Amino acid sequence: MLVVVHTPAHRCLLLERVVPAGFWQSVTGSLRWGESAAAAAARELGEETGLDATGIVDAGIARAFAILPEWQHRYAPDVRENVEHAWYLEVPAPVAVTLNPAEHRAYEWLPLDAAVAKAASWTNREALLALRGRSR
Repeated sequence: MLVVVHTPAHRCLLLERVVPAGFWQSVTGSLRWGESAAAAAARELGEETGLDATGIVDAGIARAFAILPEWQHRYAPDVRENVEHAWYLEVPAPVAVTLNPAEHRAYEWLPLDAAVAKAASWTNREALLALRGRSR
């Protein structure tokens, strides 16, 4: 699950993970057993930023990707692929967020092209780029 938080002018929120340092991403997370994708998106948004999920919308983007070896410990031994569903949350303007210090060390609000260049994963870059097709 991926939540791209952005303003109407497409300034986008990116978070830097504690580990690995330099890994910038939008809000991300996994479903809990029995949890819907919408509930997971809202929960992860709150846990990672302190933002309220009112207005969150399904981006209609779902991408499968191989789980990298450094993240494999989070999954059952036979699970090798993850499916990520993207969501969007538009906020009126960049706001201060409350990071979970166990997960993230910093955040930035960046113009869309800078966010695309900085995002570490291809699925995150794809979801950011899809903002261009959304109305401003």
